[in-house]
Amino acid sequence: MVLFARLTTALAWIAALLFTMAGAMLTYEVAARYFFTAPTIWAAELSQLTLIWGSLIAMSWALAARRHIAVDAVVRLLPRTVQKGTETLAMLAVAVFSAMVAWHGWGIFYDSFERGRTTGSMLDLPTWVSELAVPVGFGLLFVQALIETGRALAGDRLDDESGDVVE
Repeated sequence: MVLFARLTTALAWIAALLFTMAGAMLTYEVAARYFFTAPTIWAAELSQLTLIWGSLIAMSWALAARRHIAVDAVVRLLPRTVQKGTETLAMLAVAVFSAMVAWHGWGIFYDSFERGRTTGSMLDLPTWVSELAVPVGFGLLFVQALIETGRALAGDRLDDESGDVVE
């Protein structure tokens, strides 16, 4: 689990770098288009690619760090054992959903890879480059959800007094 935590942390830093790159590319595109009347053929498509990969590879870190949106106003009022149960069910639901998306995403990626599909844009990138992010990202999220399920069963993620999630 420590190795996987290091992997997800490294991927979160890579995602931050990808988001920064997207911002730089889009800033350059705006400047080139409006100040120099010379739009690029690459900035929009590559920034989309960095945003897709950045978002999907950071999901497992976000789950471990409890950065996903959670509406827990009612759950916090419940007894600790019930909170553990709801947390466990929620993490199992995330695991099942992630496994399904990863499985189907792999099929879409592989089909595009086999057929040699491209984006059809001026860059004409292979579509599998962006589609591969789905099974990779959701596969990582699946593993993290299983880890979080174990933590929820053990009650490791709940504070003793308030029921707040601890980091």
